[in-house]
Amino acid sequence: MAARSDAQTLVDSPNASRASLRSFQTGQQTPADSSASTKFSPFADSGPSTPMNQSNISLAALLQNAASQQSGKNSPEHDATDSISVLHSRDDADIWHGWRRHLFRLVPFMTFANTGIYLAYLVLRILCVLSAQKYHQEIYAAAWVFIAVEIAVAIPSLLHNSWTMWSMKKRARQKLRLRGYDVPTVDVFITCCGEEDDLVLDTVRAACDLDYPYDRFRVVVLDDGKSTGLEAAVARLAFNYPNVCYMAREKIPGKPHHFKAGNLNYGLEQVHRLPGGAGQFMAALDADMIPERDWLRAVLPHLLADPKMALACPPQLFYNTPSCDPLAQSLDFFVHVIEPIKDTLGVAWCTGSGYVVRREALDDIGNFPLGSLAEDVATSTLMLGKGWKTAYVHEPLQFGTVPEDYGSHLKQRTRWAIGTVDTSFKLNFCLWGEKVRQMTFAQRFSGFLYATLSLYTILLTISLFAIPIILVSGKSLVAYADDDQLRWLIRLCFAATISNRLCEFVLSIPAGYHTGQRSARYQLWMSPYIALCIIRSFILPTWLGGTTQAFKPTGSLSSALNERDPVRKKNMVRRLWAILVNYMGVFHLAFVYLTLVGVVLTSFRCFVLQKSTKDLLLGLVTHAFWPPLTFIFICSSLWVPIAYAIDPPMMPDREELLERDPKTMVAHPTAKSKKIAFGGQAAWFELELTTTTLYTAFIFVLSFVF
Repeated sequence: MAARSDAQTLVDSPNASRASLRSFQTGQQTPADSSASTKFSPFADSGPSTPMNQSNISLAALLQNAASQQSGKNSPEHDATDSISVLHSRDDADIWHGWRRHLFRLVPFMTFANTGIYLAYLVLRILCVLSAQKYHQEIYAAAWVFIAVEIAVAIPSLLHNSWTMWSMKKRARQKLRLRGYDVPTVDVFITCCGEEDDLVLDTVRAACDLDYPYDRFRVVVLDDGKSTGLEAAVARLAFNYPNVCYMAREKIPGKPHHFKAGNLNYGLEQVHRLPGGAGQFMAALDADMIPERDWLRAVLPHLLADPKMALACPPQLFYNTPSCDPLAQSLDFFVHVIEPIKDTLGVAWCTGSGYVVRREALDDIGNFPLGSLAEDVATSTLMLGKGWKTAYVHEPLQFGTVPEDYGSHLKQRTRWAIGTVDTSFKLNFCLWGEKVRQMTFAQRFSGFLYATLSLYTILLTISLFAIPIILVSGKSLVAYADDDQLRWLIRLCFAATISNRLCEFVLSIPAGYHTGQRSARYQLWMSPYIALCIIRSFILPTWLGGTTQAFKPTGSLSSALNERDPVRKKNMVRRLWAILVNYMGVFHLAFVYLTLVGVVLTSFRCFVLQKSTKDLLLGLVTHAFWPPLTFIFICSSLWVPIAYAIDPPMMPDREELLERDPKTMVAHPTAKSKKIAFGGQAAWFELELTTTTLYTAFIFVLSFVF
């Protein structure tokens, strides 16, 4: 365990993660070295010719406005804000507006009310159990366990509620655009490692085609996969776009290469050696993330307007999300609901792609920290700890692809969780230490919250199996001393259920109601996978199988399932075997099976033992069907992997989701592909929620009759 952690430590000093890198401030002079903090001059007279200073000559024939750009470069320093236009007072004005925005303002108040009602309900449950034990002189163990399980399932929501109540603070992020040709220089890194060449090239072409002066930015393809085909394609592309180049570092076997962080740091080192040196800013795109043409002009103004702004990042959006998004692969709830709230409090995270970062801030933290599977979160966290600011630009500026198979999805999400927890351990959960010394309370709370939620999946997974055990035992789920207590329990349960439904609806408005529902279910069915990986990575010693890695399937998969390809997909038996056995979906199946068996057995006992209709209904409600039928929600959530194996969504070829210019071959996602289509799964989930809510209302009415 110790050996594993030694190999994965975040930087202890600004130089620790870049021993072989030239210092940005002390090495070769770049445009940023000679610029003031509140003003910028893209090319100082005393500095060397910059990246793209040199391309003044090489690109003169390609740029119609080359002459005007040249004069701009030699102009005296000016205020960066002079070239920034304000398009709207809100950066997300085009994403959601009107009545939805007004209704969303009720979120903090509804969240506060919902949390208060639910806590009052839990307190009443506890008091009723204590009263029943005193009255009947016996211990109601099953009732206590059921309360504990309900609390365990509710804790993630309660923690999120404590965070969303901060949405009462108004977010003041404007929609900005950088105008003109006298703009700062940028190194755009595209990191890749084994992805299909065509996928990477679509990103490279779109990056080269940005609405930004060609001699003011450089596109650098950082290929850890060393694809000869990609290298040749980039070389051909360079004939039309001289500001694009290909790089591949040497990876010595047995020597840690630090994954994406090492690749980015290699790029930071190498651009100093290119003609003109490094740009003032660095930007990064994942291999599959196609940027919109105004990406740099939309993000850079937020950095130029504030000299303490270290990093600005737009949301990660996708164009190949299948109908209904059965695995909740889109990040819509996070990017449209959670991240804007975090940005309001100054806790915007680097989300891994599409971000633009100030080189001075990177130098301050020693470049990208090594030893973390989540170098993006670690980078922004270290910057916040140094007193820098980060911004979330809530505009649709990049579109990528979600993993196309179940296994890749598990690997991606568990890697994120492990990286977040690992970073938090090394930074003391952002509560104390030199690296987080300048963090605000909100920034510390955010770092603590999201790591805790990942760790909490262990307790949640264990507590879930208490439900079928209680049901099979046939014990009462609730305890009470008299009928009046039962009536008030039902009424308060109804109030908590209705307030929760309303709160869910309003909170999900920016992302969409069904997106919010998928996100809630995802947290349940994904918890066993995250819990297993965290136990392996941080609890088990190496001799018991402990290792820091994302989810790894058991056994071996001879070939990909291709489950979303209508032609190449494996048959249902192969898909079920892979997900149930190789991907441990048998855990989910066992829970659903045991829970339903428990419900049937308990219901059978009630029909056999109870003589009157009133006693029968009372027995069913208190022993199996206590509102709002939480077991149905949990079972349907954990059934998601099995349902996916039985009937996976079909997706067309990626090319059909793109609009491609036949001359330049530059492609961008179609308007239709950027949206998630409504389908059968969403309709089924809504039917389930509506039915359980109506059932709760029915029991509520009965509490006034019986």
